[in-house]
Amino acid sequence: DAVHPYEQLEKAKVLQDARIFHDSKLVRDSPRKCCRILAQILYLQNDAKSPSSKLTRTEATELFFASTKLFVDVEDASLRRLVYLFIKEIQPLCDPSDVIIVTSCLTKDMTCDVGLYRANAIRVLVNIIDSAMLGSIERYIKQAIVDNDVYVSNAALVSACHLFDQSSENATIVKRWIGEVQETLVKKRPVGRTPNDMVQANAIRLLCQMKSHDRLGMAKLVQKFSGLAAAETHIPGEGIRSPLAIVTLIRLCGKLLLEELATVQNYFQDVRDASSLAKLCFDFLESSLSHLDALISYEAARTICMLPDLGTQNLTRSMDCLRGMLASNKPVERFAAVRTLSKVTNPRAVALCNEGLESCIDDDNKQIATFAVTTLLKTGSEAMIDRILGNLSNLLAAIQDEYKIAMLESLQQLCLKYPSKHRAIVAFLSNILREEGAFEFKRSIVDSIILLMKQVPETTESSLVHLCEFIDDCEYTMLSTHTIHNIAELAPTTPAPSQYIRFIYNRVILENATIRAAAIAALSKMAASCPSLRTSIMTLLRQSLNDEDDEPRDRATVAVSVLKEAMMLNPYVAPVVEEYDDNVPDVTSEGDLAALIFLQPLPMSFNNLERSIMAYISAPGALECTQQLSFADLPIIEDSPRDENLNAGRILDGLDDKRANLEVSDPAAAIYSIPELANFGRVFRSSTPISLTEEETEYVVKCVKHILEEHVILQFIIQNTVEDQMMEDVVPDIAIDSNTYEIIGDVPADKAKYGKPVSAFTVLQRRKAEPIHPVCFACQLNFTAVQVDPDSGEELGEGYAEEYPLEDLVITPSDFMARVS
Repeated sequence: DAVHPYEQLEKAKVLQDARIFHDSKLVRDSPRKCCRILAQILYLQNDAKSPSSKLTRTEATELFFASTKLFVDVEDASLRRLVYLFIKEIQPLCDPSDVIIVTSCLTKDMTCDVGLYRANAIRVLVNIIDSAMLGSIERYIKQAIVDNDVYVSNAALVSACHLFDQSSENATIVKRWIGEVQETLVKKRPVGRTPNDMVQANAIRLLCQMKSHDRLGMAKLVQKFSGLAAAETHIPGEGIRSPLAIVTLIRLCGKLLLEELATVQNYFQDVRDASSLAKLCFDFLESSLSHLDALISYEAARTICMLPDLGTQNLTRSMDCLRGMLASNKPVERFAAVRTLSKVTNPRAVALCNEGLESCIDDDNKQIATFAVTTLLKTGSEAMIDRILGNLSNLLAAIQDEYKIAMLESLQQLCLKYPSKHRAIVAFLSNILREEGAFEFKRSIVDSIILLMKQVPETTESSLVHLCEFIDDCEYTMLSTHTIHNIAELAPTTPAPSQYIRFIYNRVILENATIRAAAIAALSKMAASCPSLRTSIMTLLRQSLNDEDDEPRDRATVAVSVLKEAMMLNPYVAPVVEEYDDNVPDVTSEGDLAALIFLQPLPMSFNNLERSIMAYISAPGALECTQQLSFADLPIIEDSPRDENLNAGRILDGLDDKRANLEVSDPAAAIYSIPELANFGRVFRSSTPISLTEEETEYVVKCVKHILEEHVILQFIIQNTVEDQMMEDVVPDIAIDSNTYEIIGDVPADKAKYGKPVSAFTVLQRRKAEPIHPVCFACQLNFTAVQVDPDSGEELGEGYAEEYPLEDLVITPSDFMARVS
């Protein structure tokens, strides 16, 4: 393997060699050696593999002073350029007061005759100076902006962009250069792709920065320069020719259009009718669609396509542009076009490009083919489905799983859009289900088939057969159990549910304990749903009563016991077949024991059940109660946004149980830990903390409202952010102007030290006869402020009484409502 020439460098040796910088004669005689030493130092400084090779502040300062002598001792161009780069890289490690000494050398180079030195000196100097020094060299930078040397002009413009972002003081100074920047844009230069293109691009970028917070200024900027960019002037050297500059203008137009359309209340069929600014921007975008440079035409098309709620009329020309790019011989243009089309939300407009998208299905670039197929699945017609599915099988074998899953989602939507094609789509899904694939891909296929069965009932019977065949060969245990449960749920809805029993029972015979337990649970669910099958299923379940594993055996025992009792209480009576024209109903009777146990879900999820039980036992005396625990006795656990997101993104692998095992945190535990408050009873719900102060104030206070049967306990969480002060005897003071609530007590906080939150409580009694309506309370904190030593925490003298006003607190009817699923 090739070895980097600097890989074995030692910092001590390089620093020793760097002493040559102090010898003027050696520097003049050996500029190449100085270049090599500077390169070695830069390598060591940027070598992430060896942190020990980094320069210390002392070493960096010594090298910095030594390198400044190279300005005087040598005129070698390569060495001078490397010195500029070295100073730019090393100066952050040095003290700012030391770095200032090099400004005189850099300022001198800014005014020399060599353009290369001037450009590099400007780039380095802006990284060193502050706003005070910027004013002294301002005229040199303004001259450099309009300089005929494009390298100097480009360096000045880029440096101005960096200065603008450094501080508001620098930005104020840079804004005074707007005249010179505009002059650079309209200045005559030779026609063609020259560095002048980058000068124009950076000038437009700097103007956009200057006008970023001035909407009217941005509008005038577009009005002034869009004509120069769009007009194909044939006068040599005039107009904006830089593609990057025009792209910047296009993006500015897109930003202005988004803001303009957001402020318009009415809907306009043509976006030009929204306002004069919208007409100006949209006309410029459409004129850019016909530009000879593909970069500009694509950016204009992409910007138009990303505008919200555009009609087909406004998108037609953009679609024509993208359709032409789909036929390009350049893969990057085809990819850009198809990727943009996949994001367009107007299917009628995208349909104009369907012919070009079909030609991309066989593209050698699989990402282009993937985007083409995904887009066609969203916008294609019913007649195209068979052709798309025919090409899709070969494509799926060559792309990554994440793209396969995206295609499956599009297939779902297509089947819902054209239900008559469900046979072809389900057959396609079943074929790829039999092929090799990762867990996520197989799970997506199964979920797609299940979703189609629920949304398009005509697919149920054929889809169930495919799923039954799939579980015979499924290599993923969790996916098998998921599929088995869904078969048991959907099979009773078919005319002949008995034909699916043998597929499930085969899993009891042939599979591992986890799948056997799932199959037994599925058979129990089918027996509960179909009373006519209970006798047959009971015979099968009895075979598992002697299973070698506890889980299948226990499930079989429970199922047999419940079904046996249910059959005794509600014997099955076959209906008279002649009374029905089609299917004979097979439904459970009211109050059926098996249906109640196997089909009725729990009142709450297992996760919430665990949290509810943990909250129940945290209350004082809960474990001493001898009464039977029921769901009615458990406290209500609210669904947090995190719970909803977790359930929405729930996966079917082993990580699911780990993610579901959330930490149980009862906000009412603070109430139960204080005997005086625990005597008021169980907390119904607790609100999220409400800020009563700003986060940056000296005392940060939040309030949690604990709702009980007849009381409301307000918990004030107080955090002292004053390092040399301590709060003592902290008592919330609440002013009530309502007949609904009455203050009956409080629990003050003894001490609130710096950085340690404490809680104080106020107890309100609610008159149950009064209606619940919003009530606003004026709040303040009363406490004794004591000065302390920040280091030792020792009190310094006596305290003094202090009052600290808080924001008003509101108790609303929603505080008495729990959010549960």
